[in-house]
Amino acid sequence: MSHTSGISAEDPDFPQLVAEMVADQAPRVFAIVLEYGEQIDAQVLAWGMALDESAYVVTVDGKNQYLLAEPENALKCVSTHPNTKPHLVWATPHA
Repeated sequence: MSHTSGISAEDPDFPQLVAEMVADQAPRVFAIVLEYGEQIDAQVLAWGMALDESAYVVTVDGKNQYLLAEPENALKCVSTHPNTKPHLVWATPHA
């Protein structure tokens, strides 16, 4: 844990403070989805995590991994075919 967080293990609220720190620093999750035709079908090609200054992406089969400057750059890493279009879709956590 970073010493600059201002959290002390002696603080009775330590577990809650750590949970809040983790929530504040958690990466955002996204998928790269390939759309077939005009909304005929879709397939998740890869999953990614957006960090503060980079993004990490791995294909669903685990064969390819990318470290990118921005999540949107993942769209350039997927191969497309005629009549397909890749999309970046942000995952929304379940309540």
